[in-house]
Order: sequence, then C-alpha cells, then structure tokens
Amino acid sequence: MTLNEFFSAIAGIFGLLFVVTSMLAMSLSLSFEQMTQPLKNARLVILALLANFVLVPLLAFTITKVIPLEEAPRIGVILLGTAAGAPFIPKLLQGGKGDVAYAVGLMFLIMVVTIFYLLLILPVLLPGVEVNPWDIAKSLIVTMLIPLVFGMLIKSHSPDVADQWAPVMNKISGLSVLILLVVGLGLNISNILNFIGTRGIGAMVLLILGSLLIGLLLGGRDPGIRSAMGLSTANRNGTAALLAATQNFSGTDTLPFVLVALSCCCWSFCRLPNSWSNGVRQQTHR
Repeated sequence: MTLNEFFSAIAGIFGLLFVVTSMLAMSLSLSFEQMTQPLKNARLVILALLANFVLVPLLAFTITKVIPLEEAPRIGVILLGTAAGAPFIPKLLQGGKGDVAYAVGLMFLIMVVTIFYLLLILPVLLPGVEVNPWDIAKSLIVTMLIPLVFGMLIKSHSPDVADQWAPVMNKISGLSVLILLVVGLGLNISNILNFIGTRGIGAMVLLILGSLLIGLLLGGRDPGIRSAMGLSTANRNGTAALLAATQNFSGTDTLPFVLVALSCCCWSFCRLPNSWSNGVRQQTHR
C-alpha cells in the first residue's frame, strides 16, 4: 500500500465516521416530532425545493454558459449544482445556532428528491451521462438513514441513554470532520494548486456564493430558518456528485475537480459557524 492509498483510506474511514456519528448525534438530541414539525410548513418546503432544484441548477447552467470553461470544470459545476442535500448541514448549523431540527428534516427531504432528480436532469444538461439511482440511494440509506432511525428509536424508548450518548457522538463527529478536512486537503494539494487561478475555481466560487444568497433570500425573516436554508442550499451533496462523476467521468479531470471543490467548500463552511453564530445572535437581539 502506498502512502497516498493509506491516507485515502484514512479519509474514507473518517468521512464515514463523521456522517454516521453526526446522524446519531442529531437523532439522539431531537425527537421525531421536532424534526418533522418544520416540514409541515408547506411554504418553507416549496421554497427549499425551488432553491435547490430549480434556482441553483439554473445558476450552475448559466455559469457554464457565461464563463468559458474547460470540459472537466464545466461538468463539475453542473454535477455540484444539481446534487443537493449535504450531510454537513446539521453539524454546521449546530455550531452556527441555526434551526437544527428544520435542517435535519430539510436535509432528508432534499436527499430523497436528489436521487430521482439526478436521474432526470443530468442526461438533459449533460447528454450521454447515465446515473444509477440505487448506487446513490444505497450510500445514503446505509450511512445516513439507518443511523438516524436507530438514534430516533433510542431517543423515543430510552431518553436518558440518548441524552448521555448525544454529546459523545457530537465530539466524535467534530474530531472526525477535522481529520477528514486535513487529510482531504493534503491528498488534493496538487490538484488544488493546479486549479488555482483557473476559471473553474472562479465558477465554483460563484456557484457557492450564489447558492448561499439564494437560500438566504428564500429563508424568510426567522434567523434560524434563514441560516438553515442558506447553508443547506450552498452546501452540495458530495456523495451524489462523486458517484455520478465516478460512474461517467472516471480517468478525466472531472473527479479531481469535484474533490477539490468539495474540500474547499467544506473547509470554508466549517470555519464559518462562529461568525455565523454572532450574526444570528445580533439579529435575534434586535
């Protein structure tokens, strides 16, 4: 095993550990009613779907038409623009004082829609692309849905046990994401250097900032909901994007570009919660 393969394995292990423990932490801390209550607001659900599956993909498509891009960045921007529902969202909002219950419910709604949405939209935007929905669904079910349901069962039957283990899962997920980001950036440093200064990075920055703005504008006046909407819209579903890239563009620069974009995006947003938290508190006190 080479050093690169070793660190790739480490990144994979801690990435999986982060997702699983994050889901457990959320479900051990919140009841099923708390997570589903926000989704009874039809207006918020419609706006979230509009942001993630109409406006952001339209933004990504427009960016690729306005900015002259090479093939790999163009495809990468489209993949990330159409794949929504990142598992990082509840963890980010937990640090940023956003509405975590709304974020968890919203995240799973968006992830389920993403599975079927990619199947329909990618062949339209990228002719010749094939998407296996079961590969995407299987990954999301094993790493996210099962831990979430398991945690909710514990919360409903043994609240004391749930309260005891929720902080432990939070600490493990926090440490896991830190290791994941450090190792991930280290593995992709050569790709990052290659893409720095290119139009592809500029296009990705525009996509992320534009997506964040879309989410904030549609999030309404409640600071917690607005934070959840903004971060959930700006953070894209790396699992779905990487699976689509691997299935269709293996051996090209598309996969490295998606990895670089996701690493930089996750690193940036993981540094955001403190300042985000201060902003939310200031708005709340007005």
